[in-house]
Amino acid sequence: MESFFIEHFGISSEQFRWFVLPAMIFLARVSDVSIATVRIMFVMNGKRKIATFLGFFESLIWLLAIGQIFQYINNPISYVAYAGGYATGTFVGMLIEGKLAVGMLIVRAILPELNPSLLTALSNEGFGYTLVDARGSRGNVKILFSVVERKRLPRFIERLRHYHPKAFYTVEQVRAAQEGIFPTAATTGSPVVNILRGLTKRK
Repeated sequence: MESFFIEHFGISSEQFRWFVLPAMIFLARVSDVSIATVRIMFVMNGKRKIATFLGFFESLIWLLAIGQIFQYINNPISYVAYAGGYATGTFVGMLIEGKLAVGMLIVRAILPELNPSLLTALSNEGFGYTLVDARGSRGNVKILFSVVERKRLPRFIERLRHYHPKAFYTVEQVRAAQEGIFPTAATTGSPVVNILRGLTKRK
């Protein structure tokens, strides 16, 4: 690789080792760690095919990066680039994961007094819910359960807090969901198509 850059770009061996190589290692680490972060998201959501596909490229890029480090093991800048790429890749991966917002979540809201307008608002926006009576430490309450798409969670919470500003609620990840009531804009089809569709809408 060093000879390729020297012959085609006219750089010196020192320039390659101290500038080009660390930059390549840094970018490789950013790429493979970002992929790893996204892959874990798909694993947690049971998307085995996509997780396997991403795992292949994650390992391939990592091998290329670590191979260059061992080839120039006496270059300390390569180690800095490796660590810096890992840290940056974690950050970038989290940004990507947040943008994709793949998966389902279950929201549990405990309401001392129910505002019927909340149920109307949720129904109008296509959110399904289950309402049960319960008893808390301070008296009778209502518990509202709803399974929502992760990308729709902010909207759900917005409606909940609009009608119940002091509502106590918890959110947990759902590995799988079948049937149920979801907004008409809910994703259908393969995860890859849904991801591309989501990215297009955000442009």
